[in-house]
Amino acid sequence: MNTRFALGAVLAAIAFATPAAAHDPGDVVTPHFDHQIPNIPGKTLTALIVDYPPGGSSVPHSHAKSSFIFAYVLSGEIESKVNDGPTETYRAGESWYEPPASRHLVSRNASKTKPARLLAVFVADSDEKELTTPIK
Repeated sequence: MNTRFALGAVLAAIAFATPAAAHDPGDVVTPHFDHQIPNIPGKTLTALIVDYPPGGSSVPHSHAKSSFIFAYVLSGEIESKVNDGPTETYRAGESWYEPPASRHLVSRNASKTKPARLLAVFVADSDEKELTTPIK
């Protein structure tokens, strides 16, 4: 595991795992894949699995200026709001993308009784140290 990935994974886990409120359980982020893209010098592909418990959410956050993100719902339903767009609900098998430097204002499990799981795939500059930063 390279240093950039380890640091990025720790920062992502901290950003994603911090509950939005004391009564609102957070999410669990698990690094899944990290590899430089051989035919696109200076770019790295990073994949994370985000598990939301029932009622779980991520804190509002922004993404790295270079990062293009593809999100795919593996199970359950996820509510997401990116930048000034509407809050959308995505079900298992559905996906969306986030352009570079996006502000992810809502990211939560739509269900209060069932867990949800998301695959987040980042393409970012290899020297980008922080993939997510909490919005204060």
